[in-house]
Amino acid sequence: MRIDERIADRHDALTPQERRAAATLLEHLDDLATYRAAELADLAGVSRATMSRLFRSLGFEDFDEVREHLRALRSAGEPRRVDGAPNAEALAAIEQTAILRAIEHPRIPEVAGLIAMARRVLVIGWRNSYPVALHLREQLVQARADVTIGPVAGQTLGEELAGLGPDDVVVVVGFRRRPKGFADFLAEAGTTGASVILVGDPTAVAHASAASIWLECPLQHSLAFDSYAAPMALVSVLADAVLGACGRAGSRRVRTISETYERMGEVE
Repeated sequence: MRIDERIADRHDALTPQERRAAATLLEHLDDLATYRAAELADLAGVSRATMSRLFRSLGFEDFDEVREHLRALRSAGEPRRVDGAPNAEALAAIEQTAILRAIEHPRIPEVAGLIAMARRVLVIGWRNSYPVALHLREQLVQARADVTIGPVAGQTLGEELAGLGPDDVVVVVGFRRRPKGFADFLAEAGTTGASVILVGDPTAVAHASAASIWLECPLQHSLAFDSYAAPMALVSVLADAVLGACGRAGSRRVRTISETYERMGEVE
């Protein structure tokens, strides 16, 4: 159980002082790990012993165990400030490492070839994965025709899968905190005969067996919110590889799109 759920479950059994301490924990839940136990006790106006009793009552040995609990929530994708966040230089190094791991994935040429030669390409993403999926679609459509994005607002996904076959590719972007039904979609996409490419962080490895190809891409999560710099870098590298695989046809399409932009005055 999460710490807030534990407090709710045990609230009636707490002493008045422990309830004051619990209220302080709830008030500072978003940045709880940045405090020390003594500071929390002072904020609540209770003794350190009372705060320690509260931790034990909630099932934690001490505040260090509370910190580990909060880190586990952050690792699962929940936005939460953590103590000891890296400085700007360390953060940049972590980000660069994640980007390099993404863009050097050994299966990018294989995936690019499948996308370039496919009859149709469907790119799917939910929640925070949707902007990555949309960006991928917008890059791919520069290089080739018949690239669609889903789910479209107000639509379900059954109609997107209907008509797909062995000559098609489905790219599923599934970074952590994926929606319920994610596995069902992968399984259904596989039944179409299309090649299913799964792009996600290491937590998506449990779904890798349902995909034709699994592209693992790390997220940087040293701060409260995940950084999608590495996934966006992967999108750029993959789209570049697809354009190369499309050859002259891809170059002609890029030129045609640019000429259309100019005639319509759509871009500066």
